[in-house]
Amino acid sequence: MKAEKSVLFIDRDGVIVEEMQVDSLEKIHFIKHVMEALREIRRKTDFLIVMVSNQDGVNTPSFPYDDFLAAHEKILEILRGEDVFFDDIFIDYSLPEDRCPGRKPGTGMLSEFFTDEYDLSSSFVIGDRLTDMKLAGNLGAKGIWFHPKGQEETPSHVVLESDSWLEIAAFLTNSDIKTHRKASIERKTKETDIFLSVDLDGSGQGKISTGIGFFDHMLEQIVKHARFDVESSFCGDTEVDEHHSVEDIALSLGKVINSALGDKKGISRYGFDLLCMDDVHAEVSIDFSGRPDLVFDVGFTRDYIGSFPSEMIKHFFKSFCDEARCNLYMNVSCGNAHHQAEALFKAFARAVRMAVRRMPGCNDVVSSKGVLE
Repeated sequence: MKAEKSVLFIDRDGVIVEEMQVDSLEKIHFIKHVMEALREIRRKTDFLIVMVSNQDGVNTPSFPYDDFLAAHEKILEILRGEDVFFDDIFIDYSLPEDRCPGRKPGTGMLSEFFTDEYDLSSSFVIGDRLTDMKLAGNLGAKGIWFHPKGQEETPSHVVLESDSWLEIAAFLTNSDIKTHRKASIERKTKETDIFLSVDLDGSGQGKISTGIGFFDHMLEQIVKHARFDVESSFCGDTEVDEHHSVEDIALSLGKVINSALGDKKGISRYGFDLLCMDDVHAEVSIDFSGRPDLVFDVGFTRDYIGSFPSEMIKHFFKSFCDEARCNLYMNVSCGNAHHQAEALFKAFARAVRMAVRRMPGCNDVVSSKGVLE
């Protein structure tokens, strides 16, 4: 008779929360996307979810038990608030030199799983260390190594190496809904030569360099505040003027975001932001409706910001709308022209981030028509 229950054995530090001695509430920092991924796994699979953690030297002078317990219970409380629960929790408090049989990769804590009630061959250990992968081998389970791929020699029973919870959730649920949304474009004309790759589910890494100082400063706001990861290369006829470079970057950025969104299932669709910056106040709303339109209610207090023509800012957003196929409304109060522009770009980025975010548990298009095009 085939065993019924498969288990996800999940390490805590370095997998659920960032790797460190978590002995205070201030040290609790969750790994990106872990909550939505575990929630998706629980919703779409029948795995029992079990935490298995080594906590070196708890109840020693350098790691008092009360400090550990307060932080640990707060971690569990926060996860429960996100509908993430564990079916069981096993923690070993020994030090490596104690050679405790319950310490990973030993299986002493997990003897109850060596029964016909569990199917360990279809179970997984998710951990960031080689000892976690050795634990998987000792259990007769498969390993999911939570680290960047290719850093170390991989044991044969490791079926996935990834430092992305979205990728792990996609793997375990046989779905692509939680993979990173990425797209790239190559656009070459007699005026510009552009390569641009964007990951909508990034953390704000990378930059777009055009050689136009103020414009690069504004593009940096988009990358950081929309939290996109980008790779790019650019060559443009800036010896003519800024126009071709600004326009073609905007067209490329709009097109690549629209491509990464795909059919737009599960996204919020709408985004908005109110942002103050020094002496100005910006308001931006966006709708990835599939229909391009721009309302630009902005009066810059100077024609040039440094050597950059302020009129090109409207042209940038108009070009973006055309290829992103979105409605965009923008307004900023009077004030320092540099601050006006920067507040607009920051608010734009934050509105975009809101609009492209995935809504938990939703895989529908947010439209009564059923499509956004």
